[in-house]
Amino acid sequence: MVDDHDVVRKGLRVLLETHAGWKVCGEAATGSEAIRKAQKLQPDVVVLDIGIPEPNGLAVARRLRKMKLKAQILVLTIHESEELVAAVLKAGARGFMLKSDAGRELITAIEALGQRKPYFTSKVARMVLDGYLSRPEAKTFGPSAPVRLSTREREILQLLAEGRANKEVSSRLNISIKTVETHRSSIMHKLNLHSMSELTRYAVRTQIIEP
Repeated sequence: MVDDHDVVRKGLRVLLETHAGWKVCGEAATGSEAIRKAQKLQPDVVVLDIGIPEPNGLAVARRLRKMKLKAQILVLTIHESEELVAAVLKAGARGFMLKSDAGRELITAIEALGQRKPYFTSKVARMVLDGYLSRPEAKTFGPSAPVRLSTREREILQLLAEGRANKEVSSRLNISIKTVETHRSSIMHKLNLHSMSELTRYAVRTQIIEP
């Protein structure tokens, strides 16, 4: 169980351990801790949040795949973008679920992964299908020419694209919320982006969030 929010891990543990025969063998709050514990504990399924630090969840999924562990990876996130789902699959995950669906579908998802079957909630599957069908006419978001972002702007962009709220970004980077908001507005303006969904797509496409 990999999530940097203790309350989320505890809630998911309670939910999963109500299922007969299941046990949460370990928890991790960072990417490096997740890699180390997965190698040591050899779990059957890893429930992985993308927005963890040091490194992020996509990088962890790639590393676990290279380690050739038996674990099936279920990504649990707040994001809803076709590009992110594609990046997750490329990284080696076999399931993708929005956190808002976890209470209803997490058990079903892990049962499917335990049988080596991929799992997507209906909302995610519909989103991917809609994205595929509209791809020929899809609008390309972001600048047509390369845009230079400062190191701080790239840090903030990555954290925002990973689903961090302004307050979390402020705390992690030890800057004020107002400074985060100013940088966020500057990033959106520079990149000609108009929503968090577009920001996430840009981060995936440019590998600020690693595919």
